[in-house]
Amino acid sequence: MGLAQANLPGTQIAVDSPARKGWVMYTVQPGDTLSQIARRYRVDARAIMYSSSLEGVALRPGQVLRIPLVEEANDESRLPPGVRAYIVRRGDTVQSVASRFDLTVLGLVSANPGLPSLDRLEVGSTLYIPTGEPGLLVRIKQGETIKDVASRFGLSVIQVARANELNSPTDVQAGDLVLLPGVQARNTYDRLLQIREAERKAREAEERRLAQERRVREEARQRQLAEQRRLEQQARSRQQQQAQSQPRLRRANAVVAAAGYRWPMSRFTITTYFGQRGVFQRFHTGIDLAAPTGTPIYAARAGQVGTAGWSRFGYGLHVIVGHGGAKETLYAHMSRILVRPGQWVERGDLLGHVGSTGWSTGPHLHFEVRVGGTPRNPLAFLP
Repeated sequence: MGLAQANLPGTQIAVDSPARKGWVMYTVQPGDTLSQIARRYRVDARAIMYSSSLEGVALRPGQVLRIPLVEEANDESRLPPGVRAYIVRRGDTVQSVASRFDLTVLGLVSANPGLPSLDRLEVGSTLYIPTGEPGLLVRIKQGETIKDVASRFGLSVIQVARANELNSPTDVQAGDLVLLPGVQARNTYDRLLQIREAERKAREAEERRLAQERRVREEARQRQLAEQRRLEQQARSRQQQQAQSQPRLRRANAVVAAAGYRWPMSRFTITTYFGQRGVFQRFHTGIDLAAPTGTPIYAARAGQVGTAGWSRFGYGLHVIVGHGGAKETLYAHMSRILVRPGQWVERGDLLGHVGSTGWSTGPHLHFEVRVGGTPRNPLAFLP
């Protein structure tokens, strides 16, 4: 690797004596891995671990690594005279680099047959750019000769020697790069095109999957909103029907009792009364008013909401309204609450709807009247 890579973002070069040996002080960036950095600087990952005193391969952004280098001025592989090295910059693509140097994409691939993709270039990596006659750039293997390479690609030794300005076939050695004039890496290019197509299809499939997930979520949200609107409309319709069907006398009597209370619902059936229900049953602290789920529940008296939420004691969704003078009313087993703690409500204001939450065997309202924290018989307060 040449020292030109020391100009990468996040690096600085430090050279000790003798000058041939040095280190790159590299600051780890988000997304970096040890293997990527080792490939970028063409060093063994174990050498980085040793020089940087790393106990493992895990890296963290901001960490400074000491990467050992050897200046290659005297040892670097031979490049053909018509080829230059180019260090990939941020934003470069295969197409943009080819256009910049007046090459076709196939011509750039032929000079760099080891490219893993037509769409991704690693910043700091090296591309070889043919500035003269285009061709295939190959690296001489150990024990291989110019004659071997020329014969493999159907060229004469003279053609290869002329393109690489060689005075003798022995002027090259293992590791040197040799340009084979007129040869194109068509198979490599076709393979990269297939990889690009496969990646495109994979991206499109992932985009379709994500779009389908978004559609499913949106449809579920719309169904939920529609169901909520339907239930609210249904409750309003029942409320209007009940108000229209109630006898005048009943509505008049339900307005207010002498103690200032009204019934918390317009239509109901009392299924359980206040008091002891049997020898082995708990004392019932209120009255149970059976009604269909969703039936409106109203404040029996004006006051301030003290509690509106879930009960730990079996009441389920419930509301407690304080009326002053240590008096409270409790409304339990609701399906929905429409008030919040601290809110002031007038007598007859809508508190919520009948349900069967908590310890309940069916839709009903458990209604309590408390004085000084002690449950009282609600019938003594209602008209």
